Amino acid sequence: MRKFFFAIAALTILASCSRTTLPYQDSSKPVDVRVRDLVSRMTLEEKIGQLLCPLGWPMYEKTSDSTVSVSSDYEKFIMESHGGMLWAVFRADPWTRKTIENGLNPVLAAKAYNELQKFAIENSRLGIPIIFAEEAPHGHMAIGTTVFPTSIGLASTWSRYTVEEVGHAIAAELRAQGGHISYGPVIDLSREPRWSRVEETYGEDVYLTSQMASGMIKGTSPKANGWDKGVISTLKHFVAYGIPEGGHNGNPSTVGERDLLENFLPTFKSAIDAGALSVMTSYNTIDGIPTTANHHLLTEVLKDEWNFDGFVVSDLYSVDGICGSHNIAKDAREAGEMALKAGLDVDLGANCFALLDSSVAEGRVSEKMIDKAVSRVLRIKFELGLFDNPYIDPDKATAVRSPEHVSVARKAAQESITLLENNGILPLSKDLKVAVIGPNADNVYNQLGDYTAPQDEGNVKTILDGIRAKIGSENVTYVKGCAIRDCSSDGIARAKAAAKAADVAVVVVGGSSARDFKTKYIETGAAVVDNETVGDIEAGEGSDRATLDLLGLQESLLRAVREAGKPMVVVYVEGRPLDKRWAKECADALLTAWYPGQEGGNAVADVLFGDYNPAGRLPVSVPVTVGQIPVNYNKKFPYGHDYVEMQAAPLYPFGYGLSYTAFEYSDIDISRTGAASAKVSVTVRNVGKMDGDEVVQLYVTDLQASTARPRKQLRGFERVRIAAGESVRVDFELDEDAFSLYNPEMKKVVEPGEFRIMVGASSEDIRQEGILVL
Repeated sequence: MRKFFFAIAALTILASCSRTTLPYQDSSKPVDVRVRDLVSRMTLEEKIGQLLCPLGWPMYEKTSDSTVSVSSDYEKFIMESHGGMLWAVFRADPWTRKTIENGLNPVLAAKAYNELQKFAIENSRLGIPIIFAEEAPHGHMAIGTTVFPTSIGLASTWSRYTVEEVGHAIAAELRAQGGHISYGPVIDLSREPRWSRVEETYGEDVYLTSQMASGMIKGTSPKANGWDKGVISTLKHFVAYGIPEGGHNGNPSTVGERDLLENFLPTFKSAIDAGALSVMTSYNTIDGIPTTANHHLLTEVLKDEWNFDGFVVSDLYSVDGICGSHNIAKDAREAGEMALKAGLDVDLGANCFALLDSSVAEGRVSEKMIDKAVSRVLRIKFELGLFDNPYIDPDKATAVRSPEHVSVARKAAQESITLLENNGILPLSKDLKVAVIGPNADNVYNQLGDYTAPQDEGNVKTILDGIRAKIGSENVTYVKGCAIRDCSSDGIARAKAAAKAADVAVVVVGGSSARDFKTKYIETGAAVVDNETVGDIEAGEGSDRATLDLLGLQESLLRAVREAGKPMVVVYVEGRPLDKRWAKECADALLTAWYPGQEGGNAVADVLFGDYNPAGRLPVSVPVTVGQIPVNYNKKFPYGHDYVEMQAAPLYPFGYGLSYTAFEYSDIDISRTGAASAKVSVTVRNVGKMDGDEVVQLYVTDLQASTARPRKQLRGFERVRIAAGESVRVDFELDEDAFSLYNPEMKKVVEPGEFRIMVGASSEDIRQEGILVL
C-alpha cells in the first residue's frame, strides 16, 4: 500500500511538472532569460538544427487547390535534423520548377505555413517553432504578390520615403503569408556594369546606397514597425561583392582597407543602425580570404565593433564554397568549422554545419561557439513572437497585392523613370498615332527583373498596355521588330513600315533578366549561359557580360525606324547601364525605365504623355564603353585624362536626369554649426511652365588631406516638389561623416582645412558652391 501511495504521489508530481510553464515558455520573462533557459535545455544536435537553413520549396505537398500538407523531406528535417529555419518555401520560378499551377497562391501559402509550423512545434522535443526566410528584393518572390521596380530603379527615385513605402508593402505581404525574414536589400556598391546583378543594387555611391537602404529597412524592420508587423531584412552581400574581377559574379574583389572602411562597409553600418537584424555573406574573396570565413569582418567588425545583435547567414552554399570553390578547406566539415569560427551563424544550404556534431566531439570547435550562434537565432524567434503566437490567419493573405500596394508600385515606377534626352518632342500629345515597337514593348517578364515569380494573366502592365490605355488601342500599332538576343530580322521591315505610317514611334529596347524553363542553372540558382538556346536573358544573377552593347539586332531595329523619318522616342528597359551612344545622338528623346515592375507600362505612359513629369536621376555613371570602367564619379584625386580614342568622362554622369520643366539655383548659404558640422541652404526656383520634382544634390570636396580624397562626394540630397513659378528653400545638415576620412594611421578623423561645398542638379551640373573652413 505504501508503494502504491508513493507511485500515485510521483505521478501527481510529474503531472504537475508537465503543467509547469518553463522559463523559456513564459512570455512575461525578458527575451535574454528565455533564450538562456532554452539553450540550456537543448542537446547539441538540437542546437545545430537551428543553424541549418535548407531549400524550402520541397518541404510541402500541394494536395489540392485549397489544401497542402508537409512532405516527407520536411518530416525528416524536423524529426532527424531538428531543423529551425527554411529558405524560399513559397518561391516560384523556373529554377524551383514551381508554377502558378503547382505553386502556392497567397492564401494557400498561409495555410502551408501553418501546417509546417504546427508540425515543427508538435514534433520537436522542446516545441521550437520554425522561421521562414523568403526572397524579396523588389517584392516577395511568390505567386500573387506585388512586383515593384528593381533596386536600381528604386535608387533612381532618389526618394527615401518612396523606398520606405515599398518596404512597408513588402513586409506586409511577407507576414501575411508566414514569411519572417526578407532576403534583401542588396547594398553592394555597383561599379562594374558587366556584373550580372547591377539591377539588384542601389548604384555606385556609398551615401545614396546608405540612404536608400535605411529607407527600405525603416519600411520593413520590426524595430520600426512592431514585431508583429515587420520582417527581418537580410543585408546582401557582405562585403564588396559588386566589384568582381572581370565582372564575373563571385570573382575576387580587389579593394583596400581604407576603401572598405570609407565606401563598402558604411552601407551595411547605416542599414544596421536603421534596424537590420540579419547579414548575408558573399561568394567572393577579399585579399584571398572568402568573406564567409573572414573572422575580421564577421566578428571583429560586424559583431564586436558594431555591436550587431542579429545573425549572420551564408549565401547559398557559400560555406561549401570554402572547400569546393576557393580550395581553402579540405572538406565540407572543415569548411563548416572555418565559417563558424569566423562568425557565421546560419548555413544556407545546410550541408556543412550539419557535420558540426563530430567537430565538437573531436574538440575541433567548442559547443560554446554553437551556443552563441543558436542564441542569436532564437532571440529573433522570441522577439517575433513565434513561441507565443506561432500561427497566422490565412484569410488575411487576401490583402497581398492590394490596390494600395499596386498604387505604391506605380508611384515608385513613375519616380524612377529617368529622362536622358529630349529635343522638345516630349511630352507627347494624346491625339497622335503611335507605333509601339521593340522587344521590350510588350514582354511581361522582361520588365520585371530577376527574382520574380510567375505572373497571373493581366497582372503586369507592359508599355504597350500603358500606351493603349492612355490614348486608345485604335491609335496604336504594335510591331515587335526583333528579340533581345535572337538575330532573326523578319520583323524589322514591318517595324519600319509601322513607324512610317504613324505620327511618332516609341521604340522599347534594352535587356532582360527573365528566366524561362529552358535556362540552365547551377546549384545556387544562378543562370548558366549556353549556346543551345537563344532566349532574351542577358542580365540577372550569373548572366555577366563582356560588353554593354545592345544584343541581337536591336541597334539595326533602331536605325531602321529612324529611316522611316518620323519622330522617335527610345525607351530602355534594362538591368544594367547598356550602350546608349546611338540613341543619344539620333533619337528625339531617350529614357531609361530600368526594370519598372508590374506597373511599369502605366508609369512609362504617364511620363510619355505628360501626366507625370519625370524626375528620376541616375544612381550610376553610364560609360561610353567598357574600356572606361570603372567610371564612378567619385574617383580619388588626381583627375584623369582623356584616352587616345575617346573622352574619359562617362556618357551620362551620376545624378543626371532631365525634366519637362527647368530649375534655377541661387543664394547658397554655408554656415558652420560646430567643430565638424555645418548647415547649407539654397533656393531652388521652378522657372518652367509645369509643376515638377527637382533632386537637389550636395557634394563635398576635401581640398587638402592626409590621404587622397574623392574629387567630389555626395553628402546630401532632397527630392522636392516645386510648382511652376514657385521657389523653395532647401536645407542640408552636414555632420562629421560628411567631412571625415581614415588617416594614414587608419583612424577616422575630421582634419581641419577647407572644404568645397557644391549644390546642383547632378555630379557634373553644379549650380552653387562655396568654401567651408573647419
